[in-house]
Amino acid sequence: MRATDLLKKSTQTDWDAATDHPFCKELADGTLPLDKMRWYLVQDYKFIDQFVRLLATAIAHAPKLADRIPMAQFLGLVTSTENTYFLRSFEALEVSTEDQNAPAAPATRAFQDLMHAVRTSGRYEQMLAVLIVAEWSYLTWANRYKYYSTDLPFWFSEWIDLHTGEGFENVVGHLRDQLDNVWADLDDHHQSKAIAMFNDAVLCERVFFDAAFTDQRAKQT
Repeated sequence: MRATDLLKKSTQTDWDAATDHPFCKELADGTLPLDKMRWYLVQDYKFIDQFVRLLATAIAHAPKLADRIPMAQFLGLVTSTENTYFLRSFEALEVSTEDQNAPAAPATRAFQDLMHAVRTSGRYEQMLAVLIVAEWSYLTWANRYKYYSTDLPFWFSEWIDLHTGEGFENVVGHLRDQLDNVWADLDDHHQSKAIAMFNDAVLCERVFFDAAFTDQRAKQT
């Protein structure tokens, strides 16, 4: 079994909860209340800065140029097409500048802190562990709903599009390959740390969806 499959298996309950979440189902069928989508987009956009810094750091730690290129290409997508999607959605959903500048919710801060921790760890495998969760979990849930209705508003449909398709599958595959390739060379301590970071990231994804969908208290700070 691949190392990344073992990592997913180690946190299967949280993984299943995060990747088969009612938030995603309602997003895909167009029934998600817009106030929930607005909150989700505002908070999710707050991940972009830390995510870009983490991905850029992982690129710098990749063993060779061939390992860096797919991640660098993905970084370009995040800072162009994905960033533009957020800005277009804020405008279409009439999210004010004040609302966009709302403080990060507890669930958001937890993931920001995790990305910062692995970025500054200097450990490539820890960076990969968190990056893989961020992208593989989204590929997993979005693939459930890639055949959505043609009348789905773009703020729903394009979010699914950004996380499906051959290009995104290749990104996830590359990140997984990178961690699989270095895994056998890690000692028990560093494997355990990477597993812990993977598990923490999956829990962060689950808690973030929970906050967006049901936890009104998460929206108050």
